[in-house]
Amino acid sequence: MKIAIIGTGNLGSSIAKGLIKNKSFTSLYLSDRNTKAVKSFETEENVSVTSDNELAVENSDIVIFALQPKHIDGVLESVKAKITNNHIIMSVAAGVDTVRIENILGADKKIIRVMPNTAISIGKSMTCIAANAAGQDEVPLAQDIFNQLGTTMVIPEDLVQAATVICASGIAFWMRLVRATTQGAIQLGFEAEEAHELAVQTCFGSASLLIESGRHPEQEIDRVTTPSGCTIEGLNEMEHQGLSSALIQGVVASFEKINQLKKN
Repeated sequence: MKIAIIGTGNLGSSIAKGLIKNKSFTSLYLSDRNTKAVKSFETEENVSVTSDNELAVENSDIVIFALQPKHIDGVLESVKAKITNNHIIMSVAAGVDTVRIENILGADKKIIRVMPNTAISIGKSMTCIAANAAGQDEVPLAQDIFNQLGTTMVIPEDLVQAATVICASGIAFWMRLVRATTQGAIQLGFEAEEAHELAVQTCFGSASLLIESGRHPEQEIDRVTTPSGCTIEGLNEMEHQGLSSALIQGVVASFEKINQLKKN
């Protein structure tokens, strides 16, 4: 596969790292106005770095637009003359629906909306995929690519905004929980590095338990809570302080914000 990534910020670079790690292409063009940040990729086999978006499009079959919403319209306008019906267009721009892209490139173009998270750089992304009518037949190809970089789920496009909050913003939410646990461990007497390791490995183990067992979180909670024990004492105090409510409210606030971005 000949792939181009237009926009090599945090997410674009993460996708590039994942593709390179899995050797998921025959050629890879990375295009950005500022190539300094991705110069290191030039040493990778079959990878080219450029600031010429049109060149990148011309030398690709799959074009991944990893741009901020405010930039995507202008970039699409600048390259649309180079995009043919053979191209598969993938966008990871938050809040940018396929209709908005169709309005610039045409509804006959194969457009797939992809929402990964930054864990894609280590092959652990949760990536959600939706497509316009013309791109439906290419969804399995998108899954083939992104399944090499984690796990994929095909969803209706009207759920992509919500998926962005849960999966992409969700990385930050979980990081904050790990950080808070680390701070608690430091307060209890552990050195910072020890506290961090304890928090990270426990978080990893918790997720792994759910994935491998298929059990509901409450079932796993019941396995470690004993009557009048320290675990239930801690859980109840967290709930008294609004842990679950705060998390839910944060998710909803993030969803409301992304819908505002879509309107702008």
